[in-house]
Amino acid sequence: MREAIRQAKKAEALMEVPIGCVIVCQDKIIARGYNRRNTDKNTLSHAELNAIRKASKKLGDWRLEGCTMYVTLEPCQMCAGALVQSRIDEVVIGCRNAKAGCAGSVINLLNMEEFNHQVKITEGVLEEECSTMLSDFFRRLREIKKNEKTVL
Repeated sequence: MREAIRQAKKAEALMEVPIGCVIVCQDKIIARGYNRRNTDKNTLSHAELNAIRKASKKLGDWRLEGCTMYVTLEPCQMCAGALVQSRIDEVVIGCRNAKAGCAGSVINLLNMEEFNHQVKITEGVLEEECSTMLSDFFRRLREIKKNEKTVL
């Protein structure tokens, strides 16, 4: 999770929401990703999707069986769907996402018996650090927007 946090800080340096992740296979990091939606001007540029794309290229297969994803924030519906589709074995989550989390907060897409694959969920790893990083980012962002309004 520490490496996922490092990835999130790369997003933060770009003024992106600080979400980062890594994918591990056979105890080695095979892919890294961080949020780049605004930078890339692309809805699909979430940390998880960026890492899945890299891991698939590294392994030469869209199936990521035997892999574990470590992500700082609970995946949204799009990313949770990608986790199921990619056949990742497990996702390790830093903190919950009460407004959009699809690993149990809003809905749990990862463990639906109706799908042909379920993803094991481990949560709360370095939770406080992940949560504080997000809270601090949004507090700074609100201050910046408030100061911009004052200048106008």
